[in-house]
Amino acid sequence: MLVALLIIGVFVTTIGPASISIKNAFRIIASRVPRLGAKVVKDWPKSHEVIVLKVRLPRVLVGIVVGAGLSIAGVSFQGLFKNPMADPYVIGISAGASFGATLAIVLKIGSPFPGIGGVPLCAFVGALVTSFAVYNIARVGRKVPVDTLLLSGIAVGSLLSALVSLLMILNSKDLYQILYWGMGSLALANYHDLLLSIPYIVLGMTITLIYSRDLNVLMLGEEAAISLGVNVEKLKRILLIAGSLTVAAAVSVSGIIGFVGLIVPHIARLIVGPDHRILLPTATLGGAMFLVISDTVARTVAPPTEIPVGVVTAIFGAPFFLYLLRKRKQQIM
Repeated sequence: MLVALLIIGVFVTTIGPASISIKNAFRIIASRVPRLGAKVVKDWPKSHEVIVLKVRLPRVLVGIVVGAGLSIAGVSFQGLFKNPMADPYVIGISAGASFGATLAIVLKIGSPFPGIGGVPLCAFVGALVTSFAVYNIARVGRKVPVDTLLLSGIAVGSLLSALVSLLMILNSKDLYQILYWGMGSLALANYHDLLLSIPYIVLGMTITLIYSRDLNVLMLGEEAAISLGVNVEKLKRILLIAGSLTVAAAVSVSGIIGFVGLIVPHIARLIVGPDHRILLPTATLGGAMFLVISDTVARTVAPPTEIPVGVVTAIFGAPFFLYLLRKRKQQIM
């Protein structure tokens, strides 16, 4: 899967209005690799190098990081909530990020940090604050019942979504920008955003991978997990923090991209089974490939117009979500 991801990543840099051969795309990328670059003969047009390195490659790399982060968070939340229809936005993270971004757009909030935009920063803060608020609302003493957590996430998410709608109505001049961010896009992806988001996403993913064995035990039920020595409440806190951090960093650079954390974990589970030690890395690579391919479709299917990548993932994800609902209904009956 890693080899397939690398091949797909290079291949999609050749797709677009400017036709670039896969050989030249590979050589252009290889020319920037230490030691290897000195051996590459640089005989391609300068415009091709600019298109590959400054336009298409940043989108591919951001797509890989965001897709991987959303997918591994989806696996984590589905295992934590023991709900096959849970995704990274189930506890209101997307609504929090959307509210933060909308406030930044409407109030023209800047960033005190050089090189960091106000919208990504507010989206990141909004997502994290919302996830912690939902956690504390759902907490009963030292325990956090899963059902209460889900209901709290739905309630808080609905409230924030309503506030976003209100801000859109009161500030119609910013409507297009808010809607476009809310549908998710990698059009503005750059290396700076990539470097800012990678540490948080990698940290969240690493923490989740470390607790893959505990996730396996948790699937047996909370009582069984406790009897086998797992501190269930501590595990919930750690996985919620790791997942929230991962998703917050992802949506801060890409906007709201739905369904990646829903459909990719299920496809990975069909391929490798439910063992989280294998499932988590498989879903990580699968999510990266899925989002890179979806973004390529988004920017090439209707030229010169670019479709937000969130629309493409929704077209793939909504039917799959309906399939899961139907399957779950049949199991209940």
